[in-house]
Order: sequence, then structure tokens, then C-alpha cells
Amino acid sequence: MNFVEELKWRGMLHDIMPGTEEQLNKELTSAYVGFDPTADSLHIGSFAQIVLLMRFQQAGHKPIALVGGATGMIGDPSGKSAERNLLTEESLNKNLEGIKKQLSKFIDFDSDSENKAEMVNNYAWMKQHTFLSFIRDIGKHISVNYMMAKDSVKKRLGAESKSGMSFTEFTYQLVQGYDFLWLYENMNCKLQMGGSDQWGNITTGTELIRRKARGEAFALTIPLVTKSDGGKFGKTESGNIWLDPEKTSPYSFYQFWLNTSDEDAEKYIKVFTFLNKEAIDMLIEEHREAPHIRQLQKALAQEITIMVHSEKEYNAAVEASQILFGKATSEALAKIDERTFLAVFEGVPTFDINKGDLSKGINVVDLLTDYAAIFASKSELRRLLKAGGVSLNKEKIESHDATVIQNQLINDKYLLIQKGKKNYYLISAT
Repeated sequence: MNFVEELKWRGMLHDIMPGTEEQLNKELTSAYVGFDPTADSLHIGSFAQIVLLMRFQQAGHKPIALVGGATGMIGDPSGKSAERNLLTEESLNKNLEGIKKQLSKFIDFDSDSENKAEMVNNYAWMKQHTFLSFIRDIGKHISVNYMMAKDSVKKRLGAESKSGMSFTEFTYQLVQGYDFLWLYENMNCKLQMGGSDQWGNITTGTELIRRKARGEAFALTIPLVTKSDGGKFGKTESGNIWLDPEKTSPYSFYQFWLNTSDEDAEKYIKVFTFLNKEAIDMLIEEHREAPHIRQLQKALAQEITIMVHSEKEYNAAVEASQILFGKATSEALAKIDERTFLAVFEGVPTFDINKGDLSKGINVVDLLTDYAAIFASKSELRRLLKAGGVSLNKEKIESHDATVIQNQLINDKYLLIQKGKKNYYLISAT
């Protein structure tokens, strides 16, 4: 199965320029994908493009990751209804370093193989141009009529658009087209790939190559990944799901995939994992026979969490996920790092106490009423204690005479209180 056939069965081929598959079957080909440097980390909205480059390299071709240091100063209008804020050079440089580090985790940039990846920053060649030299040498090859015909332009200039479109954004497709031309002339890059919303920008590049360099270049796009309910993929109430573990903990990352719908899981496991067709078809069949087991979601979450983070982080996320279902012990809690622990209990009511007060021990009734107002009264607490409905660090408190001491703190800082089956509270001792 060649690269294009692989994309087809995975539902990952949207548009392809005639001759592209023939070019890829003929010889080792270089192709590039552009990444937006608006943050110092990529999020899973970009993950489909990362996986695309990984598949491309596995198929024996040479991937080029372009980070838009120059185009990031402009802003791509594709799929947007308003102009976005422009970035300073300092912010861009910080973002570029973060993205470069992340991409290196997925794509081979360092081996001696013929198809090792390259990373480029379009600011390296754009900074050599003045405005006048660019419009003289590049702009004259693409007509305004051609640029106006692009969907990304027509939508912003249509009657429903109130803000219109700035000249800065209008020129974006020409600047991106020049990126393709430069890579074609300097790195023998014959293919640009990207999301389906980039088709207009990509074909501007192929047209510029045809007109200015008298050459032939190709284009391929993949569908934009969406959720079955119409919501934006990769977005949650708390924001983007980032690849950086400092921005999105591995536990939260794992939970995002674990909680996908059945319909989305069937789509995502083809798009984002490297499981073969036979393995995926078997998983889908098993899942449809017993959807309550969520075997498909578990496999999806496992594959992607290990790929982005590590097997160790995946195992920690699985262990942490057991806490909310009553299967964890105090010993298991003690093994969870603070970042994961806080991710599990994000948004849980938290009470602060002085750690020194625990050095001599505090009676549990006093702790949960006077020090931390988890219970409105001591009589209410005693009634629930008697019924076995209060737990400390996942262990039931057997007596109202129990004493809580400092060495019971999780990560030397937290006490986890469970009231009934579903109500959790944290006590933070500092």
C-alpha cells in the first residue's frame, strides 16, 4: 500500500492534484507542511499534520517542516472571519524553539538516511526581500483576479463580512506561494501538503512555480478533523489540548481521547494511530459488539498518549484514572506525581491549612469542620463517619477519634477527602 492509498483508507485524503500519486511512485520526493507559530507548543489541532509527515517519511519520502516565522507576522485568513493579532519577533522566536523541539520527537531529523527530515523557517528567505523587490520579482507573476478567486478571499469580501480584509491578509497566499517556490528552487521540494482549508494557498504556490520557474509542483490536502457533534476538534471547556505536558497534563491528554464518542473514536483511530487496517477493523468490530467496555477509546487513548508522551506517562494516567472509580489505594495515590494528582482533581473544592498543625496530629472531626469547612457541623460528620461514608486518601475513616498526621500527606502537601461516593475535597497543607 503506497502513501496515497494509505491516506485513502484512513479517510485522510481530501484533495489531490493530478499527477501527485504518480510523482510519489516514481521517486523519493520532498514535501513540506507549514506550522503556525502562534504559540510555543503545538496542540492536537496540528497533530493530523504531524502524523501526515510521519506517514510520509515512513513511506520513504523526505518531509520538510516549515515553521512560519515570516507568515506568522501576517496571519493566514483561511477559515477565519476576522484578522488575528500579529506577533512580535521576540514572541515568534520563543514559539519557534518550542515547536522545533516538539516536532523532533515525532519526525527523524538526525539520522543519516536519505529521507531524513529538514526544518526551515521562512523568515530566513523573506527577510532578504524589501517590499519593492517582492512585488517586482514575485507579485507580478500572480494576477489580482487569480488571488480574488480564492475562497478564503471571497468569504472575507462577501456581503456577510463586516470587517472586510486587510491588504496584509490579502497578500498571505502570495507569501505562502513564495515559500513553495523557494523550497522548490532551493531544496527540490515538489509537493506541499496541509489541511483542506489550505488548498487555495497551496495551489497559488504551484501556479507561481509554473509561471516563474517553468516547473511542475503538486498539492495534497487532508480533511480538517472535526467532532461528530459539530464542536471544534481539540477544544474543551478549559481550552486547547496541547502536546506540551506543562500546558496539558498527560492525564488530561489521556482523558480527552478516552472520553471521545463512539463515532469519533472510529474516525480518530484511523487518523491518528499507526495501527494497521486489520487491527483497526478488529477493534471496531469488538467495540460495536460491546460498546460499554469502550475498548476502542481505550486503544485510541493508549496509542496516542504513548506516542506523544511515553509509556510511563500512559501507565501513570491509567492508574490515576482509577482514583475516581474507587479502585485506587492510598499506596497508589502516593505514587502519583503532583501534576497528575492535581489534573485528576481539577476544580475540586480546596481548603488551605498550616502544615505545622499536622506535626502533632489533628483529630479528624476538628480537621474536617474547624480547619477545613467540608462539613457544616460535627454532628453531620459523625453521622456519616458512623455510616462509613467518609474516606481519607481513599481509605475509610473508621472512628471519629482518628488523628490525621503529617506523614499522611500526598506529595507532602495534600489530603484527599471523599464524602459519600462522588464528592471530593482537597486539603492543601503549606
